[in-house]
Amino acid sequence: MSMHNPPDGRVETSAATEKPEFAPLPPQATPAAMRRSSGARRLWGLGLGALALTLLCAGIVPRVVARQAQAAQVEAQRELRVSTIAPTPAPAIQDLMLPGAVAPWADVAIYARTSGYVKQWFADIGSHVRAAQVLARLDTPELDAQLRQARADEATAQANYRFANSTAQRWRTMLQTRSVSQQDADAKASDAAAKLAALQAAQANVSRLSELVSYQSVTAPFDGVVSARNVQVGALVTAGGAPGLPAASGELFHLEQTDRLRVYVDVPQDEANGVTRDTQVWIATEQYPGRRFPGTIARDANALDPVSRTLRVEIDVDNRDGALLPGAYTQVHLALKSNAPGLELPASALLFRPDGVSIATVDANEKVALRRVSIGRDFGAYVEIASGLSPGDRVIANPGDAISDGQRVRSSPASWNAGSRAGASHEAGTKSVESGQAIPMPSRPAATSGKA
Repeated sequence: MSMHNPPDGRVETSAATEKPEFAPLPPQATPAAMRRSSGARRLWGLGLGALALTLLCAGIVPRVVARQAQAAQVEAQRELRVSTIAPTPAPAIQDLMLPGAVAPWADVAIYARTSGYVKQWFADIGSHVRAAQVLARLDTPELDAQLRQARADEATAQANYRFANSTAQRWRTMLQTRSVSQQDADAKASDAAAKLAALQAAQANVSRLSELVSYQSVTAPFDGVVSARNVQVGALVTAGGAPGLPAASGELFHLEQTDRLRVYVDVPQDEANGVTRDTQVWIATEQYPGRRFPGTIARDANALDPVSRTLRVEIDVDNRDGALLPGAYTQVHLALKSNAPGLELPASALLFRPDGVSIATVDANEKVALRRVSIGRDFGAYVEIASGLSPGDRVIANPGDAISDGQRVRSSPASWNAGSRAGASHEAGTKSVESGQAIPMPSRPAATSGKA
């Protein structure tokens, strides 16, 4: 094969080695083959589309479901679940229950009126004694000696008076005959008067010492029960004494009259005006479940305590069977009357806010409506609403402090029985007012010393 360079510089090859400028066309496909190829491509496209749709659903659907659940949860949280109650009519007669303190009808500390040694005692703790019964006898040797001396002095004064009196009478007779002077007769009469005064003083001293000797027998001033004995045989006791001192100079016995008792109760200021002499009252104790001790209101202080703002009321109770013990804690039930009873709600339904007392009601659209109310009688666990509440209102039983007006809630009715309060004695139930402080006992009467 020969090569030569043309004038333009291109290298020419032979015709045997030159490739054609265009490749030959392949043989034309048949119509059936073309249809098969088009169907395969369509199936591949559908498969890829289904796969893409599946992947899309797998990624989006869970997100949508999660968002819907979250939205439902937020909505549920926004719609607070509450329990609603219906107010009940307050009764005309309300049983007010207050803590009371039992005190004996009479309460005295018995002291010795004379000094001496305890010779014998006849009553111990828990002994029931009668008035004028001897509780103890004292041995008073010094007092006995003083009495003997006083009686001797009385005899001397009696003899001196008799002599002076007879002398004065003789001088008075001699004065009539002018045997003695008027001055001498007057001197004898004056001496007789002085001797009479000395006799009377000696007699008074004997009476005083005799009275002290009579106090050797320590007696009971009234019928009662001995609640304390602080003496022993042979113990030295002194006359008088003061409370809180040892037995040598303190009280010998403590006596209480328990056939009748006084029960003291402090009535709150809001209820004080409803307590009268005609108010029915009864006493209950844990020692006698179900038993009622009737009582009568004897008197009240007619003034409020400036610290506790309560009225002290005294109730008389018959205790001849000795069931109630002085110093015991009791529950006092007072039947108070109301001229215009309102509606009752549990105290948990109240909202105390700076603008006053409110309640939360639920309207027909399940939205909260706050209402201002005024409280009538406060019964502790529940209250009487004087105004601002209607019988058909749906009141939220226990609203939280964060509840607001117009808030959407999901309510469910609940029931509360205003007449099933513990200890109720009237159709209306019981108002229970508990005090954290114990009711103080009244001051004990003045001490009784010696024998009555």
